[in-house]
Amino acid sequence: MRELDLVEWIKRQKNTRGIGDDCYIRGNLVFTTDLTVEGVHFRRTDKPEFVGQKTLARGLSDIAAMGADPRFCLLSLARPKWADDKWVKAFFRGVLKLNVPLTGGDLSSASELVADIVVCGETPAGKALRRDTAKPGDHIYVSGRLGANARDGYSRMPKPRLELGRKLRGRASACMDLSDGLSIDLHRLCIASAVAASLDQIPVAKGATIEQALHGGEDYELLFTSSKPLKLPGIFHIGNVVKGKAGLITLNGNQLRPAGFEHFR
Repeated sequence: MRELDLVEWIKRQKNTRGIGDDCYIRGNLVFTTDLTVEGVHFRRTDKPEFVGQKTLARGLSDIAAMGADPRFCLLSLARPKWADDKWVKAFFRGVLKLNVPLTGGDLSSASELVADIVVCGETPAGKALRRDTAKPGDHIYVSGRLGANARDGYSRMPKPRLELGRKLRGRASACMDLSDGLSIDLHRLCIASAVAASLDQIPVAKGATIEQALHGGEDYELLFTSSKPLKLPGIFHIGNVVKGKAGLITLNGNQLRPAGFEHFR
């Protein structure tokens, strides 16, 4: 069962609610959780400060996609034998470097290092951005050039677009973060909103390929739509939301199949 299929199955079960956005919305609070796994999201040879900072930054990107401000985080860490005290302390210094209060968590042991970050954010009531609210005719934007992390072997630090997320409150009709690749993440947004998308240009990072920009993943930019043209620094207009089969994407008239990173593929 593929990742999207499993999520859809879980959503149909009893005692589930609010699954589908980058965060769960509860009043004016939003909550997200992200796993950072050795061999999947980082290498053992990466600096521990980098791993710690990336662990929290990935969660903050979800908070940005909701148009929220981070309020606190919790961190659970499963520590293998190779991660000595010096490594773990440096890891936590990386987490704390992003100035989000760490309020608790859990510690355990494991054969490989796994960190689970939970972040709580806050928005004005009713202003949280969602991914199921795009409409035909909306403009589609991304917050930066794509493919740089894939170009560099996924060694770049995510830079959560928190300030832009705040600016998009009341402006964006839908929003999500680009963690798995433009092709698959836009497909997910279109599925959630029951729309299709027509793309006409892709902003490619210098030195990256169009395949890396479309499918590489870990860009941690914001993908968003708006009913009106937006003029904000650094954003790129890439196409429009259209009527059609939910999830269908075309690029310059040709079908673009989702091919970004997907767990369980």
